[in-house]
Amino acid sequence: MTLPRNDSPLVEQAARFRLLADYLPAWIAIYEYETQICRFANRGYAEAFGLTEQTIIGKYFADIVGHEAAALIQPAIDKVLSTRAPVSYERQLPEADGTPRWIEVHLIPQLDAHGEPVASCVMINDITKHRLAERQVRESQARLDKFMQATVEGILFHREGLLTDVNQPLCQMLGYPLEQLIGKHVLSFVPEDELPKVSEVMRLNRELRYETAILHRDGTRIPVELIMRTMERDGERLRMAVVRDIRDRLASEARIHHLAHHDGLTGLLNRGAFMERMALQLKLAERKGEMLALLFIDLDNFKRVNDSLGHLEGDGVLTTVSERIVGALRGSDIVGRFGGDEFVVLLNELDSREDIVVVLEALLSVVEVPVKADGRALSVTPSIGVAVYPEDGRVAEELIQHADTAMYRAKAKGRATYQFFESALAETAYADLVLEAELAQGLTHNEFELFFQPQVEATTGQLSGAEALLRWRHPQRGLLSPDAFIFVAERHRLMLALGEWVMREAAATARRWREQGLTTGHGPMRIAVNLSRMQFNLDGFADTVKRVLDESDAQGQWLELELTERMLIDDIEHAPATLAQLRAMGLTVSVDDFGTGYTSLAHLTELPLDKLKIDQGFTARLPDDVGAQAITRAIVQMAVGLGLTVTAEGVRTAAQWQLLASWGCQELQGELVGSPMPAAEFEAWAKAR
Repeated sequence: MTLPRNDSPLVEQAARFRLLADYLPAWIAIYEYETQICRFANRGYAEAFGLTEQTIIGKYFADIVGHEAAALIQPAIDKVLSTRAPVSYERQLPEADGTPRWIEVHLIPQLDAHGEPVASCVMINDITKHRLAERQVRESQARLDKFMQATVEGILFHREGLLTDVNQPLCQMLGYPLEQLIGKHVLSFVPEDELPKVSEVMRLNRELRYETAILHRDGTRIPVELIMRTMERDGERLRMAVVRDIRDRLASEARIHHLAHHDGLTGLLNRGAFMERMALQLKLAERKGEMLALLFIDLDNFKRVNDSLGHLEGDGVLTTVSERIVGALRGSDIVGRFGGDEFVVLLNELDSREDIVVVLEALLSVVEVPVKADGRALSVTPSIGVAVYPEDGRVAEELIQHADTAMYRAKAKGRATYQFFESALAETAYADLVLEAELAQGLTHNEFELFFQPQVEATTGQLSGAEALLRWRHPQRGLLSPDAFIFVAERHRLMLALGEWVMREAAATARRWREQGLTTGHGPMRIAVNLSRMQFNLDGFADTVKRVLDESDAQGQWLELELTERMLIDDIEHAPATLAQLRAMGLTVSVDDFGTGYTSLAHLTELPLDKLKIDQGFTARLPDDVGAQAITRAIVQMAVGLGLTVTAEGVRTAAQWQLLASWGCQELQGELVGSPMPAAEFEAWAKAR
C-alpha cells in the first residue's frame, strides 16, 4: 500500500470527516491499500486499542490490532481488495474479565478514478448487547421447550384461539396426538356449559388464573385450573396457558370436607355439621310453622361390648347400628353421631306426635335385632330421648339438652324405650346439675363418711364383720343415704372417685380397728364394701384395689367386696378373671341382693365367689310366706352345697333369725342385729358386746 502525501486529497478528506466521525457510535478507521498504515481513526477506534487519534496515525495495521488478529482478519481484507466490494463479518473478542464481546466489522474499499483500490475503510459496531439479548432469548426458548416437555402440566400456545404448540402432557390429557391438535381452536375442547366463561377470558386477554373444565377425546370431563399468560415465542407474542389437572386436588378437598363434616367411622354427620344442618332446618321450620323432633339415642350397656369383644368389634356394632338407624328413617330426616354410642336424629315433615312415635317404634325394633360380632349374636338396645320443636325449645342447644335429659330418664325407666321431654324433667335435670357440683365439692370438703352395720354368726350371735354404708353430711340437707345421690354420681362418673374413697376409708378403718384390737372371734374384723357397676367395669380395677391396699397399709383379708348379680352378668366374660385377681389378694367376694333373678345356677359354678347375700325382700316375707320360705331355703342349701357362705340381710325378728339359722344360713345382718352407725359408735357397740 503506497503512502499518500500529507497534502493528498485523502488526508484532506479525512480531516473534514473527523468532526463527524468522532461523535458516531461506530469505530472508524482508514488504512492505505499498499502499506496498511492507518491514515484516519476516530476517537472510538483509537481508544479501543489504547491509543489516541494522534498516536494511532501512521501505525501499521498489524501493530494496532496485533499480529495474531491481523492474520485472522487479512483474508477479509484481501477479499475486499480483490472483489472491489464491501465485506461484513462478526467477531467475538476475548475480554480480560472473561466476559464475551461481539463486534460487527464492515470493510469498505476506496477506489481511485480508475477503479483501483487505494484504501480500505473499517467501520466497527459493538453488538455485544444484541448478541447477549439474542442468547438470552435462545436460552429462554430452550428452557421453555425443555420445561414444556418435562412438566406434568399441560402447556399450550395459541394465536387468536388457534393452537400453535402444545406439550406432550396436554396431548395425553386430551387424548390426541400433537399433529391433530395444532391448528384446532381452543374452544373445541371446552364443555358447552363452560364456553361462556372461557370465551370471556379469551376476549379480555388478561393474565389470570381460573378454574374450568376440558373434554378428553372420549368425552370425559376433566376439571382443570388454567393460568393464562402472554409470552414471546419464536419472535411473536402468543397467548400461553398452563393447564393443570385438578381432579386429585378436588377429590382430596372433597375427602377433607367430608372428614371435617362427617364421622370417620359411620359416615354420619359429626356434631358440628349436624348442628349447622339443624340450625338451617329450625329457621325453615320457623318460617313455615312446622313441627320438628330431635331424637337423642344412646346404646344401653355398650361399654361391655367394647370391653368384652374389643374396640374393633365394637366399631363394627356401631357401624351396623348406624346403618339400621338410617334405614328406619325417611330421606328428609337428618342423622348424626355425636361420639361414642350417641346418635342424634332430626325428624321433619311431621304432622303430630303420632308420626314421631311411628319412627320411635321402628328404631327400637331395628336396633334391638341382635348384631353379629366376633361370631356371636349381641343384643344392643337403645334408650331414646325426644324433644319437640317448638314446644320443648326453639334453638338447637336447648332441644339437644332436653332430648339428652329425656334420654337419661328413658334409661332410668328400664332401657330399651323412649321418653318425651317434659318440663318436670328440666327441673330434675337442673337439680341433678346442682347435685353434681355439690358432690364434687363434698369430696373436696370431706363431707362423706362411712356408717357400719354389724354382721353376726347365726348360731352364736358373735360379731363376724361389718358392712360399710356411705353417708353424706350435706351442709344444708343433713345426713343423706346413697339413694339421694348415687344416680347422679354414676351418671356423671363421680362414682369412680367416690367408690375409691369408700375403699380407702374402709381399708383405713380396718387397719385402725386391728391396731385397737377390735376383732371377731375368728380373726380381724372384715369390712364389706359395695362396688358400683362403673368401678367394676373399669379397666384395671384389680390393680386399683391393690394400689388402695398398698397405700392404706391394709391386707386383702380385711375387706369384702360386694357386687350385684347384674354387674356380674353384664360382664360375664371378664368377671371371672377379675374376681380371681381380687381373691388372690385375699379379698372376700360376695354377691349382694341375691335372688333378684339375674344369676343362673350355672353362673354360680363358673364364678370364683366366697359368699351370697340373700336379698332382704325374701327375708322380710319370712317366716309366714310359704313361697319365700321355699325360695330362701333353696338358696341357702344350694350355696352351702357350693361351699359358699350365706348372709341374710334385713333380719328384723327373732323368728326370722331362728328359721334362717335352722336352714344353715351362717351370717345375719339387719335391724335386729344392729342398725348402721358411725365408726365411733360402732366401736363402742362392738366393745360393749
